[in-house]
Amino acid sequence: MAAPYSQDLRDRVLAAYDRGMRTRQIANVFSVSPAWARRLKQRRNETGETTPRRMGNPGICKVDREQLRQLVTAHPDATLAELRESLGVSCALSTICIALNRMGFTFKKRRSTRPSRIVRTSRRSVINGVSGPQVWTVVD
Repeated sequence: MAAPYSQDLRDRVLAAYDRGMRTRQIANVFSVSPAWARRLKQRRNETGETTPRRMGNPGICKVDREQLRQLVTAHPDATLAELRESLGVSCALSTICIALNRMGFTFKKRRSTRPSRIVRTSRRSVINGVSGPQVWTVVD
């Protein structure tokens, strides 16, 4: 994973701006992108911040996991969109999927439906090539 630029480089770029250098000159001298140099200057002017911001996932989850667990237990065949609607949360479907995966739920095909007669779905269609309704199940 890439690391943020050092505080020393940030200070030198901002000092060059203070001396009156242009963005392209600064980018060439310090081997940084013009966009990064411009954003650094803009952030200092707007917020006064010059330090690098924290990188990575914020770790904040909008989804109430206990409520989600109850919903999945009551309706294991609900889609992600239906679960999101039932929760009443405005978030991406991937957020709900990630929360379900972290709680140990996986999305499995039901084995009780008959296999497709039109298309072979896998090499071992008799064992695992079942198409049809799918459910969320807990991995043990």
